[in-house]
Amino acid sequence: MNVHLAIGPLAALIAGILILAVPRLLNFIVALYLIIIGIVGLFGTGGHF
Repeated sequence: MNVHLAIGPLAALIAGILILAVPRLLNFIVALYLIIIGIVGLFGTGGHF
């Protein structure tokens, strides 16, 4: 049995759980997400995780 996990949905799930547990993390998680998406977009690696 081969299980394929994409990084995007997995990261979203972990971020959602962390935000529920510690709501103050929301700003940090959103900022980190935007920085990562920006870097990926600048270097043109497809924009998909």
